[in-house]
Amino acid sequence: MPGDAFDPIDAFVARWEASGGAERANYQIFLSELCDLLAVDRPEPTRPDDANNAYVFERNVAFRNPDGSTTTGRIDLYKRGCFVLEAKQGTDRLDASGSLATPKRARRGTAVRGTGGWDDAMLEAKGQADRYVRALPASEPNPPFLVVVDVGHTIELFADFTRQGRTYVPFPDALTHRLRLRDLARPEVRERLRRIWTDPLDLDPSRHAAKVTKDVADRLARLAKSLEESGHAPEAAAQFLMRCLFTFFAEDVGLLARDGFTGMLRDLRDRREAALFPGMAGSLWQTMRDGGFSPILRAQVPRFNGGLFDSAEALALTADQLALMVEAGERGWSDVEPAIFGTLLERALNPAERHKLGAHYTPRAYVERLVMPTIIEPLREQWSNVLTAAVTRAKEVDDEYQATMAGGPEKTNRVAIARRDAGLKEARGLIYEFLTTLCNTTVLDPACGTGNFLYVTMEHMKRLEGEVWD
Repeated sequence: MPGDAFDPIDAFVARWEASGGAERANYQIFLSELCDLLAVDRPEPTRPDDANNAYVFERNVAFRNPDGSTTTGRIDLYKRGCFVLEAKQGTDRLDASGSLATPKRARRGTAVRGTGGWDDAMLEAKGQADRYVRALPASEPNPPFLVVVDVGHTIELFADFTRQGRTYVPFPDALTHRLRLRDLARPEVRERLRRIWTDPLDLDPSRHAAKVTKDVADRLARLAKSLEESGHAPEAAAQFLMRCLFTFFAEDVGLLARDGFTGMLRDLRDRREAALFPGMAGSLWQTMRDGGFSPILRAQVPRFNGGLFDSAEALALTADQLALMVEAGERGWSDVEPAIFGTLLERALNPAERHKLGAHYTPRAYVERLVMPTIIEPLREQWSNVLTAAVTRAKEVDDEYQATMAGGPEKTNRVAIARRDAGLKEARGLIYEFLTTLCNTTVLDPACGTGNFLYVTMEHMKRLEGEVWD
């Protein structure tokens, strides 16, 4: 419309949604314009010495072959300490026969978007980016991110904040790691990508957890000391505090009504009715144990299993203790790493350890240094082999089916359909077999303490399970 303000995001999306077919011809222009949109520097010209190629297109890496020779590979876009990026380009169009509608002499796109072949191609691109990371010189730090781009359509993000370069998982999670081009209209998406270009480690969730840990820990220590001075037994205080910690966390991450528990505490504090706390908190925890309608929150509450609320006892609190509870509840519990809950509680209840509560530490990073190479990486390697075998088998039967259906008689076609279905069932069977193995895997920690190692292990195994189902 005449007079309408120019929107660079709309213009970028409209320009690149119309592209297709040949990523080699398009990807450098696309990524350069994406850099402009994100307000980050464009890649630099390459130099003869790769040691100086910290942010370039077509960065050389050497693959070492089993016979001792080397093969040169080229990373589509590389930024040292930030990411390895692999680009592809699919197509949205089919011709009347169901084939890719690419002009004569034009390069075919990766695959038809929205098909299994496209998903396979994106998976292969991620695997290629993985191999590039492993081929980087030892002097180069492993980047925290892999980025897979279908030019003009999709950006997929994978992160490994341990910097070991061996286990890149969907970021921020398996449901939201795939960004469509039109998602660039959202400021938070542009900011996420901008930080991948400029300060990727700032996206590490454990860093955000560390920022709030000191604040939360200080209030927890004061509350634990106050309960101790009131004569409460350490075990009873420990169980009570764990229920409080979990409830604060649950309301901040959306498992309970937002600010429901903290709002209740605040109301009791303001009305100077601390004496009502045991009954009200106990009622809420009973509902959390069984599930159902909570008159305290005036909302439906899911059932929380695991035994934490088998006892719904809430300790009597003084007015000062209730005020400390309100202060604790108003902290950002959704930013606290659940793996450190046990450490916080253990230190809060141990006078000799309480002075360590406010220390700046990132226990998850230490835990992952042991958990990843001993448990998760072997499982992921096994999964990679299974997935490759399943995809290969599915492609074989599909190629055979397409060839047969191209011109065979009706009877032959029925046989082809039956053979295809049997082959795909075989491919799926490989996936289900691994899933069964994963779900039956038992992890033992004879000296588990507060369970931090077990929690982190379980989280990574659940992530892998989600990827297998996907």
